[in-house]
Amino acid sequence: MSLTTSLIYAQVDVITKHSGETVKGKVLRVDEYTVVFVYDGEDAENSIGKYAIEKIVYGKSGRTEAVTEKIVVNGEADWEKVIILEEKSYIAGLKKGGEVRGKTGLINFQTGNTGDKKADKKLKMAAAAIGCPFVLMISDKTTVGASSNALGGSQAIKTGIGYKY
Repeated sequence: MSLTTSLIYAQVDVITKHSGETVKGKVLRVDEYTVVFVYDGEDAENSIGKYAIEKIVYGKSGRTEAVTEKIVVNGEADWEKVIILEEKSYIAGLKKGGEVRGKTGLINFQTGNTGDKKADKKLKMAAAAIGCPFVLMISDKTTVGASSNALGGSQAIKTGIGYKY
């Protein structure tokens, strides 16, 4: 009976998250940004964003598949490592950090593209400052010309929610 139990247990796939947590079940498919699975003994489909997953060990074959490398952000200096995500499903399995914001000054002489890049940098720096390697973009607004300021420049304002492992 113990041999049968160990053979059944060996069929279970193990998903290891970057947080150290493991999920046991059956991996149904690995999509571009998510992994779809069912928990052991259940039928409901669940998904975890790939950014939260370190590796998958397939129970049937024993094969190990590396999914993503862990991104370590130790402070604002690591802002370039921060990834901006625009789809809510990508953050499944990550923990909410806090709201972050990046914007260019009201009076500036930036072109639209330069201002956008500067706002992205400030958004990433704000996320890195609170130790979040990911930002889910919730608002991306750019005002141009007369609607922006008296000098006719542009202002980019971006807000997001920081996420960590």
